[in-house]
Amino acid sequence: MSKPSIPQGTRDFNAEIIRKRNFIFNSIKTVFELYGYEPLETPTMENLDTLMGKYGDEGDKLIFKILNNGLDHDSKKEKAKQDFEKVLAGKNVTTITERALRYDLTIPFARYVAMNHGKLTFPFKRYQIQPVWRADRPQRGRYREFYQCDADVVGSKSLINEVELINIYASVFRKLNIDVEIKINSRKILQALAEVVGDSEKMIHITTAIDKLDKIGLSKVKEELEERGLLKPQISIIENYLLIEGSNAEKLKQLNALFGDNKTGKEGISDIDYILDYQSHANVKIDFTLARGLNYYTGIIFEIKASYVQMGSIGGGGRYDDLTSLFGVPNIPGVGISFGVDRIYDVMEELKLFPDNIQTATKVLFFNLGEQESSKAFYILQQLRDMGIGGELFLENAKFDKQFKYAEKKGIPNVAILGSKELAEGKFLLKNLKSGQQITVDFDDLQPLIEKL
Repeated sequence: MSKPSIPQGTRDFNAEIIRKRNFIFNSIKTVFELYGYEPLETPTMENLDTLMGKYGDEGDKLIFKILNNGLDHDSKKEKAKQDFEKVLAGKNVTTITERALRYDLTIPFARYVAMNHGKLTFPFKRYQIQPVWRADRPQRGRYREFYQCDADVVGSKSLINEVELINIYASVFRKLNIDVEIKINSRKILQALAEVVGDSEKMIHITTAIDKLDKIGLSKVKEELEERGLLKPQISIIENYLLIEGSNAEKLKQLNALFGDNKTGKEGISDIDYILDYQSHANVKIDFTLARGLNYYTGIIFEIKASYVQMGSIGGGGRYDDLTSLFGVPNIPGVGISFGVDRIYDVMEELKLFPDNIQTATKVLFFNLGEQESSKAFYILQQLRDMGIGGELFLENAKFDKQFKYAEKKGIPNVAILGSKELAEGKFLLKNLKSGQQITVDFDDLQPLIEKL
């Protein structure tokens, strides 16, 4: 029998990890709801045609397709084999696969809006916290199964939405004590770059290459642009664009000079100016190398990086003004952001940012020191549970050492000792394992214990 294992790029989560993750989830949810966002959940799997063609060529390759069942009949085997080979070549064959695991939460949300737009109140704000799947190469901070926490608003073109989403980012990361840099750019600026280069049809090629800048460097980006058919003078303009640096104001000045009177470029610059006027108090940085490879973005795009940690982005998003038209419902603009919970977790672990008090829900362990003693301890414990205080009774009458070790290994901060002497006196001892401090508590007055817990 082979050794038990789990698929590469997936993980098991024990109680300690789950509590820490829930701390992140709850911090994010609290802020989402402060801004009027409502919860939504969509199915784990979507119809394949809902997902394919929405994420660009690179994204489509990472979609986990689900094989149809009922393909093992003898009469179908040869046909199924041929169709399966087509699927492996990247083609869609409905006899083999019609469904897929969701790649992100944005496209399912757009599908939901398209299906329910007649019932929704616009602008419609939703947040969604669910797992997604990508057939990516696993590495630190990148998994094949991971959670996303998204907030999106549809039905409004107002840039105040972008301002509020930036504030949501800033508020969440303040709650989590993570120092971050909020980067913004605009797909309008990237479209303008393609127009200035003289080949607007090459925008996707340009943005796909630029999106790899952090990973492969400028020289490799230039090589890729050349491979995609751009000429050296065009690549030179793109290089000048990528080398723009300085303060936000200096960057905009250089970009204005590069773009001249290009209308699309002026719109993108105006959008960024608007947001910066609102966000003068926030750590917002213009990054013209930011591209966000997903093709559905049309305006402002965001990316969040944690300071002091070598890690990819821990959040991102942007405006998509016609996403629902992919499902036959045009003219519903939207903008959204996403939190990368798994990377946020890794950042908080590395920087030791999790509070100590989230390690365990159990605040006190009552020792089991005999039948009568444990019966009384259980009665007191139930009173505490009714008051919302988590506790346990050790289930066996075991040696002190064993019960102490149980509390220590589970990180339970307090133990309650109720022996025959304490039972006769109507009292028990409460000891804090970290400080060693010990107090006596009356059966009829649990207030001192409540105050300690």
